[in-house]
Amino acid sequence: MKKLIMLVMAMSMSLMTYAQSATPVKKEIKTEQAPAAIGPYSQAVEANGMVFVSGQLPIDPATGQFAQGDIKDLARQSLNNIKHILEEAGLSMDNVVKTCVFLADINDFAAVNEVYATFFKQPFPARSAMAVKDLPKGGRIEIECIAAR
Repeated sequence: MKKLIMLVMAMSMSLMTYAQSATPVKKEIKTEQAPAAIGPYSQAVEANGMVFVSGQLPIDPATGQFAQGDIKDLARQSLNNIKHILEEAGLSMDNVVKTCVFLADINDFAAVNEVYATFFKQPFPARSAMAVKDLPKGGRIEIECIAAR
């Protein structure tokens, strides 16, 4: 009986240790080098070694306004915002494993792709790109990503 009790206690402790290690710890990532969130969300959140970066509009954090220029300039600003958020987390664009690109006009895809290619190297992250009806604040592009440690 004593051995059975000891076995049950050991199994319980093992399960508790596993449950604690499997519980995701959520940490906010925040930098002034990227625009502040415009709603009840974080610039990025880290959990279990993964960093989830919220969609980045092409907002210049210094002015709080959209960057000036064509779609290439806007894509560059969105990607720079992502880069700064990742740097705050101690990561780089090389850690990105997945991106989603949201475009107000799918005809901008080729131009955005040119800029996008300058921020990543092989192996490139997985990516989705889509045209959407509207973006917040009337934006033309928004990019989000997931990075891994």
